[in-house]
Order: sequence, then structure tokens, then C-alpha cells
Amino acid sequence: MSRAGLCVLAAAWIAVGLPATSATPAPAPAAAAEAMSLGDPRAPVTVVEYASVGCPHCATWANQVFPDFRSKYIDTGKVRFEFHEMLTGNATLAAAGFLIARCASSTRYFQVVDDVFAGQEEIGRTGIEALEKIGEHAGLTREQVNACLQDPAALKALSQRTQNDAQAHGVTGTPTFFVGGQKLDGEQSLEALDAAIAHARR
Repeated sequence: MSRAGLCVLAAAWIAVGLPATSATPAPAPAAAAEAMSLGDPRAPVTVVEYASVGCPHCATWANQVFPDFRSKYIDTGKVRFEFHEMLTGNATLAAAGFLIARCASSTRYFQVVDDVFAGQEEIGRTGIEALEKIGEHAGLTREQVNACLQDPAALKALSQRTQNDAQAHGVTGTPTFFVGGQKLDGEQSLEALDAAIAHARR
């Protein structure tokens, strides 16, 4: 996968302002307390994704590949999926999306993430209005959404933990996947993940 298929991380290591209103052997990252997960914790394989809801390449994978991946592997108990937040691409959008997802109940976290991936273009056009709708879909009031977006402590913690996580595991762009001992950079087809999961199960 070429660098064109990645949202580079360097762009995220800047101050984030919110609105006022190819396969390479690498150690798989240890589960972080802040990471979110789907699937059976006893599944034989864990697939880790580093992604940003502000990254268009991540959105392409989330919208076009993830539904089939989830149906084939997560819903059947074959894979545990672990999601690590990054602030790549549109870092402001990424931070806003993740702050809202964290404010929603833990059972609605991935609903918010999916909605932001699906609504990237609309959010780019309408901004806070689209984000408020996504928050309301997850059970938050508009006031709660805006409070989430204006929480400086939460924003600082998000920025610090994503940077530390990326540095600790050699992640330089998104999406990045770890499947067993394999690091896969960029958007991955379902077939590529099939092969990596099969290799991890040997």
C-alpha cells in the first residue's frame, strides 16, 4: 500500500481547535486501557486498527470493507477487534468525533464512530449541525454534544494518548492494522485481512 493510502500522523501533532459552539513484521500493540473493542475477548485472533474519523482513507475502509469484515469475523466470534484512536487527516474533525463518541455510552461508541465515518462529507459542509445530529442519534442532547466539544481536559488527554500510542507502536499513518505479528499499512482488502488472519492462526 502506497503512502497515498494513508493519512499521515505528523499532521495531527499540532494544536487541535474545536468549534466554539505494506505487510511489515512488527510486534502487535498491547491492549490499551483507552482502546475500544468489539467481539469475543476469547477469540483466537485479535485485529488491531489505528484509525481516525477525520481520515478519508479510514472512512473508505470503514464504509466499504468493515461491514463484511465484521459479519465474517467479529459477529462469528473468530476475531476480537480493537480500535485505537488517532488524530490524522482532518484533526479537528477527528477530535470532535472521538470526544462525542466517548461522551456517548460505551455501547454507543462504535455507533458514533460509524456515523462520523459515513458522514464525513456532510460534516465538512455543515459542521456542528451534523455532529449534533450524530450525538442525538447516540442519545445525547445538543447541549451535551457542545459540552463534550468544549472540554479542554478531554481534548488534551485525547491528543496526548494518541501521540503516545502511535510513538510506542511505530504507527506513522492511518489506517494501520496489526494482525498477530504483522503490521499492515493503509487500506486493506478483505482478502488481505483473510490471509493475515489465517497466518496468525497457524
